[in-house]
Amino acid sequence: MKIAMVGSGYVGLVSGACFADFGHDVVCIDKDASKIDRLKDGVMPIYEPGLDALVESNVKAGRLSFTTSLAEGIEGARAIFIAVGTPSRRGDGHADLTFVHEVAREVGESLANEAVVVTKSTVPVGTGDEVERIIRDTGTTHQFTVVSNPEFLREGAAIGDFKRPDRIVIGAEDEFGREIMREVYRPLFLNESPILFTERRTSELIKYAANAFLATKITFINEMADLCEKVGANVQDVARGIGMDNRIGSKFLNAGPGYGGSCFPKDTLALLKTAEDYDSPTRIVEAVVKTNDSRKRAMGRKVLEALGGAEGARGKKAALLGLTFKPNTDDMRDSPSIAISQTLADAGVSIAAYDPEGMELAQPLMPEVEMCDDPYEAIENADVVAIVTEWDAFRALDLKRVKELAKAPVLVDLRNIYNPDDVRAAGFSYTSVGRK
Repeated sequence: MKIAMVGSGYVGLVSGACFADFGHDVVCIDKDASKIDRLKDGVMPIYEPGLDALVESNVKAGRLSFTTSLAEGIEGARAIFIAVGTPSRRGDGHADLTFVHEVAREVGESLANEAVVVTKSTVPVGTGDEVERIIRDTGTTHQFTVVSNPEFLREGAAIGDFKRPDRIVIGAEDEFGREIMREVYRPLFLNESPILFTERRTSELIKYAANAFLATKITFINEMADLCEKVGANVQDVARGIGMDNRIGSKFLNAGPGYGGSCFPKDTLALLKTAEDYDSPTRIVEAVVKTNDSRKRAMGRKVLEALGGAEGARGKKAALLGLTFKPNTDDMRDSPSIAISQTLADAGVSIAAYDPEGMELAQPLMPEVEMCDDPYEAIENADVVAIVTEWDAFRALDLKRVKELAKAPVLVDLRNIYNPDDVRAAGFSYTSVGRK
């Protein structure tokens, strides 16, 4: 089957490459000519482990191609995926659907055969109805239907998530849409991946509800970490104890500096706005959003405390290890490191940082931070070393070397990746999250 993927960002490129690897003929479309030229040259616009090799192999096999022409790209396609960005709209926090609506209009004007139009972008409830109206208003005479097929990809593990999904959610209003989508996902169906068919609006809500629930788990364990520090308990043992309950599960129970990235901040806010529009308040999600925003600066204050408090920190140096919101990505969107570095800078602390993949995107977001070539360069003459992102490269630091380079042996582990006893035995003052 020919598949058109409109939008060659994170979701579109990963999905397109994986569909091609399943044997479909995939065309990825993007208006950004420089991005398409780089993709044709094998240069990825994002960092995602294994993506470059996956794209290269499928381009060589003739199953994956790139174009800036939507009309050319969708010609003959039975499934046309909309995978463009839906950022938070300035002023009110609603999802900005400008790009989705533009693609819908252009698809309607260019449609030359019957097709299923699939919203892969994360969109509020009712977006599929609007996309259908826009396409119909173009006057197209070709049969089409609009389907919702939300993505559940984790940055850093997206290819595995796509090929071995927990579930595939498809919101379709007619059998034509369900039939085409069964064919699209037939390779995964043969692997017994569960496919859930729902109504379109239900599918749209599932995506937001899933992300809001996971964000709630993260925020909950972070609050438990604060309580653990007050009462002298260990949050990692608390997480294990509740995570062993099958009704709760162990995932997303790692205490840390709060969630960030392309999905949770944007999607929880969009869900709040949707709930307000329908006069159905979501108080739990509202509390999650507020608590997570506060969490990030609180972690900055934790680093300041290790420097002797806000008054004693001025003129000192902090080394931040990790800047991206999570490891194995270059995504800096809503990363806790942004608020942490700003908190430190506001207190007069100089900052040096290292991240394996995120420094190019981080630099314009935190101009006050000196970017270094490796972790030890950042650590040199630092009064405190703070682990902000749990990259594997930071899990086995040479603590003897760190102690020799740093001005003071002070380590703040915001991801709890070290054993406190080992670090203190090496002569460090050690602070973690929710542990003694």
